Formats: sequence, C-alpha cells, structure tokens
Amino acid sequence: MLTPVDTGVLMRPVITREAALALIQAIPSLPPCKPEQAGVRAARDFYHQVVMRCECGELAAMIHNVCRKRAWAVRHGKKVSQMDERYLKRAEDQLYGELAAVLGTERGQVAELIRRSWPGWPEKLPEPAAEA
Repeated sequence: MLTPVDTGVLMRPVITREAALALIQAIPSLPPCKPEQAGVRAARDFYHQVVMRCECGELAAMIHNVCRKRAWAVRHGKKVSQMDERYLKRAEDQLYGELAAVLGTERGQVAELIRRSWPGWPEKLPEPAAEA
C-alpha cells in the first residue's frame, strides 16, 4: 500500500488506550475550546481548524462547548446553528471513532462510556468541588 506525501490529510498515530482513558478522566478540566471572536465566520474558521488538527482534547472540549450552546438555544427558544451542528458531528465522528478504536468498543457506545465518569456529558460536566 502506498501513502501519498502531497496530501492535505493529516496523518498521525492514534492515541494509546492509556491516553484515551486519561482523556476521559480529564474532560472536566479541559480548557474551553470556543472562538475568541464573535461572528459566524470566526466560528466557522475556528471549528474548521480544530477538526483539521484532530487533537482529541480539543475535540472533546469543542463538543462540550457546542452542546452547551445548543442546550442553551433550545431552552431559550432559539434556533440551533446548522454550522454548529455540522462541525459538532465532524468532531464527534473523529473523537468517538478514535476512542472506539483504541478502547475496543463501538463508536456509538463511546458517549455512554464517557457518561459513566461524567453523567450529563456532553452538555454538563461535574460541578467544581467546593473548597473547604
């Protein structure tokens, strides 16, 4: 099998099983992954860059942010952006596909696997622990 070297497709090794499990445990502490500037164009460019980098932590943080944004829109009777939904699907496909491959499960079961650690994923994460 030959692999072209002049392609725009990112090629990298998949994460390890240990890295996948560590990522699932680290999800609540991931930094926010959202556009710094307001506007549809800025959001589109930002989402595009995140899915092109294929970095699992960024994808998980982006999924969480877009799902929170969608939940807020639904609660307030607003329309959900088709662009947000499109990039959410791409991010979920990439992240859940990679996690499924390394964890030996089906892609459709990955969100449930994450929910075992963090109920409410992807819209809600655990509340920060109260300081004594």
